[in-house]
Amino acid sequence: MAVGLEDIKKLRAMTGAGLGDCKKALAESNGDIETAIEIIRKKGQAVAAKRSDREAAEGCVLTKYADGFAAIVALKCETDFVATNADFVKLATDILDAAVAAKCKTLDEVKALPMGHGTVADAVVDRSGITGEKMELDGYSYLEGDNIDCYDHMGRHMLCTMVQTNLPAQEQAHAVAMQVAAMNPVALDEASVPQEVKDAELKVAIEKTKEEQVAKAVEVALKKAGFNLYIAENEEHLNEGVMKGNITEAQADEIRALKVKVAEEKAANLPEQMIQNIANGRMNKFYKESCLLNQEFIQDSKLTVAQYLQQTDKSLTVTAFKRFTLRAE
Repeated sequence: MAVGLEDIKKLRAMTGAGLGDCKKALAESNGDIETAIEIIRKKGQAVAAKRSDREAAEGCVLTKYADGFAAIVALKCETDFVATNADFVKLATDILDAAVAAKCKTLDEVKALPMGHGTVADAVVDRSGITGEKMELDGYSYLEGDNIDCYDHMGRHMLCTMVQTNLPAQEQAHAVAMQVAAMNPVALDEASVPQEVKDAELKVAIEKTKEEQVAKAVEVALKKAGFNLYIAENEEHLNEGVMKGNITEAQADEIRALKVKVAEEKAANLPEQMIQNIANGRMNKFYKESCLLNQEFIQDSKLTVAQYLQQTDKSLTVTAFKRFTLRAE
């Protein structure tokens, strides 16, 4: 049957599908709008199933605060071409608006919200059928209460943050939201760092300190023996030195033996307290770099974030923050 332009426009407005897809669905359904909608939805399901193993690394990250509730949501896709499409961004915006209005606490709650002819999850699948790309909802987080600032980094919908303060301080909260975007803190302060993270960082700090102490001892021994440190650095340099005639094979073996001997002796006699002290120093550096309130304030490196806030009010502080980005860091 012939498909009228008005019906095509109506179906497009209802589904967001392309004109060609709408015309085809109407023709297949003999002009029945509801059946045509189902045809378009099934196409989306088929595309989603077919591309389920693809990586959705692009997308749109948005954040919003309203009526004492703030959220970040990320709608992912495969290409930046789709990510910047107005209809795709509108879908992400509609999902965020619905999530904030419903004050959703979990991603599953967001997916189950009513949208269009089904749920939010259905709407994402439908859009997948329209674009032909894998899409998924991800990265949902929220903050609840007063004094929350939301920040979309450079307005590019790639990185969003939320910061909550204990007192009204919009200017300061916004500055700290920019700090969170730039410096990617892992926790609010030292006390907020999970114990397993502390344990893992301390273990790394101790191992790195031991390795450095052993390496220094080996370097001193090589210098004392009169060997070139570049040549003695590794096997590749040793072989290069022999090949170029800078050292003999016997000297290369002597270097290898000396490195092993000194390394073993030093590792067996490392002062435990010294190692612990140096490792603790590394941990302090970790807290300074990774805890938001301890970080250098990006707008004034003479201040920490905590000191910047206290310039406004001695009791002003950050109580919570959230961050999500599509980019690997």
